[in-house]
Amino acid sequence: MSDTDYDYDIRTDVKCLPLTMIDVDAIRAGAPDSWFNQPLARINDCVLRLGVIEGEFHWHKHDREDELFYVVAGKLYVDIEDGPSVELSPNQGYLVPKGVVHRTRALERTAMLMIEGATVTATGD
Repeated sequence: MSDTDYDYDIRTDVKCLPLTMIDVDAIRAGAPDSWFNQPLARINDCVLRLGVIEGEFHWHKHDREDELFYVVAGKLYVDIEDGPSVELSPNQGYLVPKGVVHRTRALERTAMLMIEGATVTATGD
C-alpha cells in the first residue's frame, strides 16, 4: 500500500534546517490531525520525526531500517507481532529492529520523536 491509502498526515519535507532551533512543543501544538508525522531534521543518513497521534497505526515493518520511538507527552503502546506490547510514558523510548512487524497506538493524544533512516517509508515496506 502507498502512503495515500491511509488517513494519516505524513509529511516528507524537513521542517528545520541546520543551525536552527527545533521547538518540539510549538510544532506539536500546531499539529492538525489525530495522526500527524513531520520530519524535523536530517542527521547524516537519518531523520528525526515528530509524531502526534491518537488511535492505532496499521501493522507494518521496515526491511532496511531500525526505528526508535521516544515519548514526549502522553502514553504510547508499541505492539510487536507475536511478541510483547510495550507501554511507554514520557521520557521513555523503545527500539524496533528492522524487519520486525509492529504497530503503534495511543488511547489519548500522544507526542513522540522517532529516529530512523532517511530512506524509510513511514507506512512500512
